Amino acid sequence: MLTQFSRRRRVAAFMTLAAALTVAAPIAEARPGGGGSFGSRGSRTYTAPSATPTAPGGGMTMQRSQTAPSPGMGSPGMQAPAATGRRFGGGFFAGLLGAGLIGALLGGGFFGGLGGLASMIGLLFQVGLVVLVVMLALRFFRRRSEPAGAGAPYARSSLDDRPGPGPGGPAGGVPGGAGAGMFGGQRPPQTRPVQIGPADYQAFERLLGDIQDAYSREDRVTLGNLSTPEMVSYFDEELRNNAARGVVNKISDVKLLQGDLAEAWGEDRNDYATVAMRYALKDVMVERASGRVVQTDSSEATELWTFLLQPGRGWVLSAIQQTR
Repeated sequence: MLTQFSRRRRVAAFMTLAAALTVAAPIAEARPGGGGSFGSRGSRTYTAPSATPTAPGGGMTMQRSQTAPSPGMGSPGMQAPAATGRRFGGGFFAGLLGAGLIGALLGGGFFGGLGGLASMIGLLFQVGLVVLVVMLALRFFRRRSEPAGAGAPYARSSLDDRPGPGPGGPAGGVPGGAGAGMFGGQRPPQTRPVQIGPADYQAFERLLGDIQDAYSREDRVTLGNLSTPEMVSYFDEELRNNAARGVVNKISDVKLLQGDLAEAWGEDRNDYATVAMRYALKDVMVERASGRVVQTDSSEATELWTFLLQPGRGWVLSAIQQTR
């Protein structure tokens, strides 16, 4: 039978762990995109971007896009968007906690409860076991969801280098199987090489800073001038969620550290360029009413941004994807 002291110690341990998990849940990248992969890349929307020196693992496939695959294709690599605030495995992780860890703390866990002087040792062991199981499960499901390959490699050019031949992949466009599936057996859009020069790289770097600044100021008009309507809709959703929580995401001191071109191609009258960028920033979440800092995020990020160039307009942001 548990003593009153032992029960009190269990309750204290449970409350400490619950508080830690509650605080840890929203600690994810709070910058534009929140660490997700979303947007459109024309006919390559569901093809992961190629690897570059800045992003040697390549890019993740899209989690959200308004570009629909053809019927019967499904959405290769596409995952259901995670609910706001649910991090680190979402319901699967919560289920393990509910079934194992909380049960253990109340006396009916994996090994029949914690008792006596071994309580804390047993608690730590079971927490470690749960974390290990979750990590293995997430790794297993992530590998199953990733495509076998991301297409043929393309020539690359540093954002600081002189212009080189624009990579466009093989003549005819999207790599074989993906292109045929994407368009339901119909001929995919004809693609063409696109030349990317110093002025384009300067535009990409400028957009990186300007979009982060507009997002920080919650300036939807400027975001609309710098991004596609699809991207603006995602940004607006994030800003509304922040407002509902009573917080605002403040981003400053954005500086590009390294960047290179992953892919560049044209479809119809549209030009696309996917660029891997590693950049530094100050990224904090502050309480709207008091200005108190409630969350501080990582000071460096590496992402793949896809830019779209249409006749009569400058480059605008079309997609953000995370690296592998």
